[in-house]
Amino acid sequence: MADIRPFRAIRPVSEWIEEIAELPYDVYDRQEARALVEKRPNSFLAIDRPETQFAPDCDMYASQVYEKAAKMLWSQVEEGRFVKDEASCYYIYQLTMEGRSQTGIVACSSIEDYENGIIKKHENTRAEKEQDRIRHVDTCNAQTGPIFLAYRYNEIIDGILRRCMAQEQPVYDFIKEGDIRHKVWIIDDASDIETIRQCFVQTPSIYIADGHHRCASAVKVGEKRKLENRNDRGDEEYHYFLSVLFPDKELMIMDYNRVVADLNGYSVEEFLRKLEKAFSVEKAGHGETPADFRKPRKKGEFGMCLPDGWYCLQIKQEYLSSDPVEGLDVSLLQNYLLHPILGIKDPKTDKRIDFVGGIRGMDELEKCVQDGCAVAFSMYPTSISELFMVADAGLLMPPKSTWFEPKLLSGIFIHDIR
Repeated sequence: MADIRPFRAIRPVSEWIEEIAELPYDVYDRQEARALVEKRPNSFLAIDRPETQFAPDCDMYASQVYEKAAKMLWSQVEEGRFVKDEASCYYIYQLTMEGRSQTGIVACSSIEDYENGIIKKHENTRAEKEQDRIRHVDTCNAQTGPIFLAYRYNEIIDGILRRCMAQEQPVYDFIKEGDIRHKVWIIDDASDIETIRQCFVQTPSIYIADGHHRCASAVKVGEKRKLENRNDRGDEEYHYFLSVLFPDKELMIMDYNRVVADLNGYSVEEFLRKLEKAFSVEKAGHGETPADFRKPRKKGEFGMCLPDGWYCLQIKQEYLSSDPVEGLDVSLLQNYLLHPILGIKDPKTDKRIDFVGGIRGMDELEKCVQDGCAVAFSMYPTSISELFMVADAGLLMPPKSTWFEPKLLSGIFIHDIR
């Protein structure tokens, strides 16, 4: 079953952790990354986005850019900003946001488990996005950003984590952007390590929650190195990728909302009439915007913001589906509103639609409409059980179905694949 093994992490010394740890590389566009690194030159983003060390017009995919990342990483290890643990360990990584905590195990997961379907995905990857991280991992000889994985709650693992957190002091305890508290403990007891590993051996499925492109890239680097190594044993570090595994009961998926630039040539009145085929439509009372109309309360319900206020849409019973994908709220909105009425056939490529993570709240949707967008839709969040059902069926979710918060930081744990 699942091969989730301990490893010797390269990690910052405690006095450097707050300066180094940073949000993932793909959270920032090129301009934002440069601005942040200029402000915080010790941020790990300088290594994850090494084009920030070159002129703004440089080719960010040039060989020397990746070579710069490798040089910075290993120079900082030699300088003592990072240490490599003497023995293979598991690590506990807890993130707390607005009083809610989620606690995961930092470990290395098998690329073979990814290839044989034990580690399951729920979205496709694009080769051009993979290529950047393939070159980064391969040139640096290290995986620098963990893959966010999920597993079904295990009472034995939970007990070990709770005991370790109660008995030991964390090696890191700091707060970063968004007032997110990050705490890390080390699990180095041989008995605990073996128990955790055997629990995962008995786990039939692990799920990628976030980081599909990073995962696919790490797997392809591992495959490349297997072919290059005539004496490959099957247990080299490149057979594994850096992961944080969280139990399903602790995870929260936020809404991933939609904003559309125009009404596809319809007037507001014509648009509202079109909606009535598949949805019941109710408008918020005059002069008020009740929370119930802004944020859906249950599956099959959607908030809709037009220039004249908020509406509540409810999909009609006959359009519901038991199919793991077709029954998702993001699918219902796409199949019965965005495509047939607003003409958005492919939300991945249509420039008329944009997506707003739930972390930005309902006010952001109102602002989009006030700033000129025609309509915004608030979604009921996809559940972790729905994600598992889609992955178990070997299917893929529509684009922008899930928004996970809080984000895992890069630079806390590095996996040496040399």
